[in-house]
Amino acid sequence: MLNQFPQVVYALKHKVATGWRTGFSFVKKNNVKILVILFGAYVVFLKDVSLSLNLETIDNPSQALRSSLSGLGTSPESEQPTGSLPGPANTFSNLGYVLNPSFAKEKKTSKRSVKFHEDKCKVYIEQYSEVAQHEMKKYGVPASIKLAQGLLESNAGESRLATENKNHFGIKCFSRKCKKGHCTNHSDDTHKDFFRNYDSAWESYRAHSKFLQKDRYKHLKSLGTKDYKGWAKGLSEAGYATDPKYADKLIRIIEKFSLNKYDL
Repeated sequence: MLNQFPQVVYALKHKVATGWRTGFSFVKKNNVKILVILFGAYVVFLKDVSLSLNLETIDNPSQALRSSLSGLGTSPESEQPTGSLPGPANTFSNLGYVLNPSFAKEKKTSKRSVKFHEDKCKVYIEQYSEVAQHEMKKYGVPASIKLAQGLLESNAGESRLATENKNHFGIKCFSRKCKKGHCTNHSDDTHKDFFRNYDSAWESYRAHSKFLQKDRYKHLKSLGTKDYKGWAKGLSEAGYATDPKYADKLIRIIEKFSLNKYDL
């Protein structure tokens, strides 16, 4: 056996050397393809980082919208939601006139106030339309659906959940082993509702995309990215929200602001 040791070592060295030569030969023959793949991955990484940074610094709606909001000032106190903390995660004050067009007439709300809240929604859309489209390309969730859900679940970015938790989609926490700061309690459906905390709006948008990859929702991808009505109904049927009118609300929001123009 000892006499055969040198031959064994030589055989191993030969295999290692051959392996390196084979690998080097493969790289040499396919170096262009490898470079293209690496460059593509690098571009995707940079775009994700860029969008992440942009979402944290985006506070630049168009001049027209800035002027509009500045001209309106603040909404009359009597038309704002009341109540002290703790309270519900969302009051939907900015979406009320969109979801129920007759409400303004019934309450004799001025056109100026209605426009004030609608413009807030338009600012939100302008802020997040780019990331919604990026997530659509990456995960297959229609941008119109993502924007409509973001508007509704975050009250156009002004809900307690959006401002305190950076949670724009009402995503709850079901973990039994949460670390400190992972989630917080809000009095929504029950006093035991815990919602996820995120470090940024970007993280919330990405978490929503991943959330919709779960088994209960993945069948919706077969609808493509243009069937927003199918997606809205599918999300409701799959139990995304307890509101029986959830699908109708999403569709109304999408059609009010023509959000389907962002879909592929």
